[in-house]
Amino acid sequence: MKFSRHTRTAAAVAGAAAFALLAAGCSTGASSAEPASSDNPVTLTVTTFGTMGLGDLYKQYESDHPGITIEATNIDTGGNALTDWKTKQAAGSGLADVQAVEEGWLGQVMAVSDAFTDLGQYGAADIKDRWVSWKMDQATDPEGRVIGYGTDIGPVGLCYNKDLFKEAGLPTDRAEVASLLGGDNSTWADYFETGKKYKEATGNAWYDQSGFVWNSMVNQLPEGYYQADGTLDVEGNAALAERWGELAGGAAAGLSAGQTQWDWGKGKAFVDGSFATFVCPGWMLGVVQGQVEAAGGNADSGWDFADVFPGGATNWGGTFLTVPTQSKHPAEAAELAAWLTDAKAQVAAFQAAGTFPSVTAAQGDPGVSGSNALSKFFNDAPVGEILASRAEGVKAQYKGPNDSVIQEQVFGPATIALDKGTDGTTAWNDALATLKNLDLK
Repeated sequence: MKFSRHTRTAAAVAGAAAFALLAAGCSTGASSAEPASSDNPVTLTVTTFGTMGLGDLYKQYESDHPGITIEATNIDTGGNALTDWKTKQAAGSGLADVQAVEEGWLGQVMAVSDAFTDLGQYGAADIKDRWVSWKMDQATDPEGRVIGYGTDIGPVGLCYNKDLFKEAGLPTDRAEVASLLGGDNSTWADYFETGKKYKEATGNAWYDQSGFVWNSMVNQLPEGYYQADGTLDVEGNAALAERWGELAGGAAAGLSAGQTQWDWGKGKAFVDGSFATFVCPGWMLGVVQGQVEAAGGNADSGWDFADVFPGGATNWGGTFLTVPTQSKHPAEAAELAAWLTDAKAQVAAFQAAGTFPSVTAAQGDPGVSGSNALSKFFNDAPVGEILASRAEGVKAQYKGPNDSVIQEQVFGPATIALDKGTDGTTAWNDALATLKNLDLK
């Protein structure tokens, strides 16, 4: 089960020292001792994942920077990208010149932060004010080194299928849907109770699977699996246990469709009425569109986007572009990372994939707040305005060194078990047993 794009093992820790000592290059071309030019060509490799919306920008950068060639790799999911990163950083070779890392990995990344170039050497202080402050704070290690430039953040709203709502006798207007779920005071109890009404009216599930809902519930808390001081805090955590009980109640009521994450029957579940609501951080909007279209659907398939989320503001995901110390061209790579995260580039990425900018100037740009192809797909919803609204009140949650491992290996199987009929208490106790066996810190 992979919650990340949008997940530190003993092997990774063991390889950290070796990684810090090795500097095997992964790009070709001239040394960074001379600036790249048509007479001194440099090839930069870039590794991203999921739907980051950067693909169309590479050709423009090459055009604007003679001598630079970009070789880009995009990995399908954040979980697979994390495995790829951990394998290569432990081996001490193979990482790209510009490496995307996700917010959920930060506990692992910061444990080996000296394996990343300090972007402060390449002008980070001159552009630090372009981002929301907490994004730059996340990318700064305890020694004050800036190891990444922020791309998107992940404020979360609710995707819903207005056609399915209509069939169930529920309101379809997005403002009315927000009110139905409690508006600014929406709670998970509101969400699950409305889901029961939908289930009673249609006989169908309310949401796709329990994993994404649980991930959102955890991210929403002031502290998740770890306390802010880095202490693991799962067993005996009353806030987590309370939310688990709510989630288990929803699954027991048949509100989950039990779908496979990142698959959804090759998108079919988005067009055949399998579920009516879906957790949508900004970057997930592009995923929804892609799934619908993969299954033969289009903008007429009924999906809309509402300015509401149970329990209030939360952030899921968001990425940073880093320059591993393995790069033979750190100056050129840092310049590319800065360019790909400026306001203009973030507006373009949003229009391509719905990735909501972490750069404040981009958030207010008409290219984000106005109409675009993505908003048209979601029934002309003002996607940028809604995401800006959902970002209000977001606070970055501390992610511990094994945060993603807990999500994937501890609560991943537990949420799947809920969807298959295991009672909440049993699934919770099984999760705690798994946590103990993994001996995570």
